[in-house]
Amino acid sequence: MELNIKYGLLSFITEDFSFARGHPLPFGASVQRGGINFSIFSRHATSVTLLLFQPGVETEIVAFPFDNKYNRTGDVWHAFISGLDPGVAYAYRIDGPGSSPNCFDPTLVLSDPYATALIGRRHWGDKANQRSDCFRHALLVNHDYDWEFDQPINRPLADSIIYELHVRGFTMHPSSISAYPGTFRGIIDKIPYLKDLGVTAVELLPVTEFDELESDRVNPEGGTPLYNFWGYHPLSFFALKAAYAADKIPGGEVNEFKDMVKALHSAGIEVILDVVYNHTGEGDHRGPAYSLKGIDNKVYYMLGDDGSYMNFSGCGNTVNCNHPFVRSFILESLRYFVMEMHVDGFRFDLASILGRDQSGHVLANPPLLEQIAGDPVLANTKLIAEAWDAAGLYQVGSFPNWGRWAEWNGRFRDDIRCFVRGDPGMAGNMATRLAGSSDLYQLGREPSHGINFITCHDGFTLNDLVSYSGKHNLANGENNADGDNNNHSWNCGIEGVTEDQAILALRDRQVRNFATLLILSRGVPMILAGDEIGRSQNGNNNAYCQDNAISWLDWDNRNKKQVLQRFFRLLIAFRKNHDLLRYDSFLMENGYGPRFTWHGFKIGQPDWGGQSRCVAMHLAGTAPNGPADDIYLIANSHSEPHEFELPWLDNRQWKRFVDTSLDGDEAILESSRMPQLANQHAYRVNDRSVVVLIAEQGGISQHRSEIHGNTQ
Repeated sequence: MELNIKYGLLSFITEDFSFARGHPLPFGASVQRGGINFSIFSRHATSVTLLLFQPGVETEIVAFPFDNKYNRTGDVWHAFISGLDPGVAYAYRIDGPGSSPNCFDPTLVLSDPYATALIGRRHWGDKANQRSDCFRHALLVNHDYDWEFDQPINRPLADSIIYELHVRGFTMHPSSISAYPGTFRGIIDKIPYLKDLGVTAVELLPVTEFDELESDRVNPEGGTPLYNFWGYHPLSFFALKAAYAADKIPGGEVNEFKDMVKALHSAGIEVILDVVYNHTGEGDHRGPAYSLKGIDNKVYYMLGDDGSYMNFSGCGNTVNCNHPFVRSFILESLRYFVMEMHVDGFRFDLASILGRDQSGHVLANPPLLEQIAGDPVLANTKLIAEAWDAAGLYQVGSFPNWGRWAEWNGRFRDDIRCFVRGDPGMAGNMATRLAGSSDLYQLGREPSHGINFITCHDGFTLNDLVSYSGKHNLANGENNADGDNNNHSWNCGIEGVTEDQAILALRDRQVRNFATLLILSRGVPMILAGDEIGRSQNGNNNAYCQDNAISWLDWDNRNKKQVLQRFFRLLIAFRKNHDLLRYDSFLMENGYGPRFTWHGFKIGQPDWGGQSRCVAMHLAGTAPNGPADDIYLIANSHSEPHEFELPWLDNRQWKRFVDTSLDGDEAILESSRMPQLANQHAYRVNDRSVVVLIAEQGGISQHRSEIHGNTQ
């Protein structure tokens, strides 16, 4: 076949350059002996043309039209090009029926949905280089990489402490003193910090390619541009965000990401990716066509009878997740990140959408979710669902799971916030959350199926949760209309920044209360990056568009908030050292397991009434390695102090581990410094405080609370 090679032979084209029929599988561009096989799915296309590019040049050097019979098998278009090496950039032009709901346009250049690298925008927010090929040209990269002895850590989910962070925001602030701010390599710089804190996994906000410049809005307070900072508008399910790499050579982000994973694994830290399969950055009928929309709109997206985009995501479109081909497409993306990139787990954005059929109806047994749960490659991979969507479907506790899916426990967040704020009637809910949310995770599920969190990227930081009673989102340019209005927050008496020392002391106490309840509850705790050093977003509870100090972690706070950082670190270490806090069954097994006994001001008299604001929990039991320490946690959200009777123990004494009402380092103590209580019969718990006592093993004990208490 005669070819139009405009620029002569390039480094990735050899003298043996020629075309053959090729194979329909695997999808995407795959290096095979002697050349590269290209394969792309489109059921409704009438013509497909493969374009080859020199990286960085917008005009193609080769345009190869696929023959409708010779280069097509079923709905798959394919060709093998011999004499072609990695390093080439490629894309497609696709034509088909012009009537709605099709979006075929033979003039558009479209990226391969299976591409593992795009040319991308190499420098974040580079408005001087708005190339039209930026997210349209795929790059065929060499995936050879020396993983050395890296293997998945496969830590049990129940033993995990997750730390949610944004790749750019984590090290972009000048105070990070990173040589590679805002990049995968920047995270490597901070591994010693993460290891010292004690977290076991980082959960990265979306890392696949998106357009940070898609917004034309500005901050009305200063006219500065607003960005798509979070990245929840993916333009690829495979290709990493090029601007997140310090290496600016096209494709360099692939090996840099692998370097980061390998370094984190070496430190014992797993990598969980926040993945967005429910919608894409192509938007509705007004949005651009970068890939899926122009390849086969009717297959890739949920469409109404009139051809309009169904919008269960709140972002303009909804991926047709349970179409047979799209299911396979999503599974291949997950497998790629596990097999090729050594990722340990995934958090699925708006995962309830993945349980809707092609008409948007909720399925009892969604095939995609079942396939992911049962996939052999993903067998040891952590699967975490955001168990709701933007159309009102809320499945916390009822998300289809097959014993595999964990969930962001939104009920934990709301109940703990309400209790700590001092809302009446929350004592019963509080106890249930402390004990692992058995009301939600029964019937073949365990405490670790609940990912406990109080804050995450979406909403207030922990500092702001106790500093603002309302959201302050004017900087987002939407007249404060965006963001959740129902935050269950309390400013402790003054809205926002203050110099009032009494207010500041109360806020610090409330932060310690939240941290203690989060980290010592059964289930898997997730911490928002920066909460441990008092990060603030100035009351903005929807900072999705703020690429500035609002979203960046200010590392100078480490010096200002050393006491708080130490508080988090010691809580995490305590959790790791006490098996009963992580015991992953609601049932006693072979005599092993925790016993929860509930009390009030008096032993054996818990108050579950409508005005109660106190919970006292006695955790005892036997772990597989022997009798466990007793833990007594008292939470008082009243505005006045109360005295609580203590369970009586033979041969052992209660020691104070945490008292959030105390100042400085006294609020939490290392094991060598924990004082034995002078009064073993009662403890005065100050207003709005949490106390944790421990009775270490060393003799046979008899728990009066086991006889008189209210055991769950």
